[in-house]
Amino acid sequence: MITEPLLINKNPKGGLRTLPFIIANEAFERMATVGFTPNMILYLCREYNMETTAATNIIFIWTAATNFLPIVGALLADSYVGRYRMIGFGCFTCLLGMVLLWSTTILPGAKPPACDQLRNGCESATWSQLMPLYFAFGLMSLGSGGIRSSSLAFGAEQLDKGDGTKSKGALQSYFSWYYVFVSASSIVAVTCIVYIQDNLGWKVGFGVPAVIMLLSALSFFLASPFYVKSKANTSLLPGLTQVLVASFKNRRTKLPTQATEEMYHHGKGSMRLMPSENLRFLNKACMAKHPEQDLTPDGRASNPNSLCTVEQASSMDRHVTPNFEIPSGSFNIFAILTLTIWIGLYDRAVLPLASKIKGKPCQLSLKLRMGIGLLFSTASMTAWAIVEAARRSIAINEGISDDLRAVVQMSAMWQLPYLVLSGLAMAFNMIGQTEFYYTELPKSMSSIASTLSGAGLSAANLVASLIMNAVDDITKRGGNGGWIPSNINKGHYDYYYWLLTALSMANFLYYLACCKAYGPFKGRVGTAFDDKDGMEEEC
Repeated sequence: MITEPLLINKNPKGGLRTLPFIIANEAFERMATVGFTPNMILYLCREYNMETTAATNIIFIWTAATNFLPIVGALLADSYVGRYRMIGFGCFTCLLGMVLLWSTTILPGAKPPACDQLRNGCESATWSQLMPLYFAFGLMSLGSGGIRSSSLAFGAEQLDKGDGTKSKGALQSYFSWYYVFVSASSIVAVTCIVYIQDNLGWKVGFGVPAVIMLLSALSFFLASPFYVKSKANTSLLPGLTQVLVASFKNRRTKLPTQATEEMYHHGKGSMRLMPSENLRFLNKACMAKHPEQDLTPDGRASNPNSLCTVEQASSMDRHVTPNFEIPSGSFNIFAILTLTIWIGLYDRAVLPLASKIKGKPCQLSLKLRMGIGLLFSTASMTAWAIVEAARRSIAINEGISDDLRAVVQMSAMWQLPYLVLSGLAMAFNMIGQTEFYYTELPKSMSSIASTLSGAGLSAANLVASLIMNAVDDITKRGGNGGWIPSNINKGHYDYYYWLLTALSMANFLYYLACCKAYGPFKGRVGTAFDDKDGMEEEC
C-alpha cells in the first residue's frame, strides 16, 4: 500500500492540518486586496476628480509597492523576525490600511465635491484629502508585503518531515493548489465584490474587503499552536555581503577546471559540498587557498569578510442576456478562470497522461514553461490591439467618439482572447518562475525565493508607468490629443497596445539570451527536497 509521505511526519507540529489556515489567510488577503483593485480607477476618477493618467500612475505605484515590499519582508523574515511574525505583522497592517481606505467613503470632507459641469467644473482634491488615501495605500502594500513575503514558504515549511527534507511531489502539488485557491479567491473578488461596489456603492463595497481581511487575520492566528516556526537565519544578510567581499578579494584567483570538495570551504552540517557552475565568479568567495591558514580547527573561516481593461470594457456592450450585464471590473475573471482551470488540468490530467505515455514521471521543464508564458503574453497583447482597433473604428462610424461614456455596438466578449491568453501566460510563467527560484536558491532563502517573481512585477509596474507617461507626453506634442487620453474614443489605444506587443516580443528574445547565459538547469543539490540528484525527466 502506498503511504502519503506527508502523513509520516516525525515533527509533532506542522503537517497537512496547518495548510488550510495558511492558504485561507493568503486567499482572504488576496480576495480583499483584489476586491479594491478593479474599480479603483473609477473611484479615483469619479470620487477624487482625477485625470485618467494621474489615477493610473497612482495605481501603478501602489501595485509596484505591493509587489516589491514582499522582497523586503522576505529578507527581514529570513534574516531577523521569522516568517510567523512577519505574516502576523502583515495581517494587522493590511487590515488597518483597508479600514482607513473604507473610512474615505464615509467621513464627510474626505473627498472633493462632485463635478459640476454647468458651473465650476471639477474641483481637485486637496492635500489633506489625498494624504489619508495615500497612507491607506501604503499600509495595504506594507501589509500585503508582510503576508505574501512568507505565506508560500511558511506553508512549505509545514511539510518538513522532521529530518530537513520534503516530498518533492507534495511540494509541487502544494505550489499548484496554493495558486488555485488564491486564484479562486480572486474570482470571488472580481465578481461578488465588484458587483457590490457597482450596485450598493462605495461605502458597502469598500467595507466588505475590510471584513474579509479581518477573517484573513483570524484564520491565520487560529492555528498558531500547531505551526512549525523556524528561527530566522541571522547570518543571511551578513553572509551575502561576505560573499561579495570575499569574491572581490579573491578576484585574481583562478577557478579550477574540475572542482573537488577539498578546494572549497563549507561549514559543518552544510548539505551543499561544492558550488554550482552558475555565476562561477562568486565561487571564489568560498575557495580556501591555504586551508591551514584560512580555516580554524573547528572548520570555520578565520576571516569571514575575505489597468486599461476596465476602461475598454465599460465602453462596450457587456450584456450576456437582455437583463444581465457583466460589470466592467469583473472581466478579469476570465483570465483568473483560465489560470485556475489550466493549473488543475496540468497537475491532474496533462502530467499524468504524459507520464503514462513515457512510462516514467515527467514534467515540462521550468525554462520551457516560463518561455511559453512569455509567448502567450505577447499573443495576448496582439489580441488586445486588434480588438481595440475594431472598437475604435465602430465608435467613429457610429458618431459617438465625443461621448466619454458612450457604449459601442460591439460585444465586450471580444476581450476574451486577450483575457484567456493572459491567464495562460500567468499559469506558465508566474508559477514556473516561483518554482525556479525556490529550487535554485538555498533553503535558508525560501521566503526570498517565493517573492522574487513579485520583484519583476514591481519593476514592470514602474516601467509601465514610465512608458505610459512617455507615450502620453510624446504623442501630445504639437497640439495633438495623444494616444491615451481620458476619452478612450478620441485616442489611439490600439497604437499603444501594438507598442506593448513589440516590447513583449523583445522581452521574450531577452529571456532566450538569459537562458543561454544561465546554462542547463538541474535543480539545486542538497536542497529541502528528498530527491538525491534534484533532477526529473522532462516530457
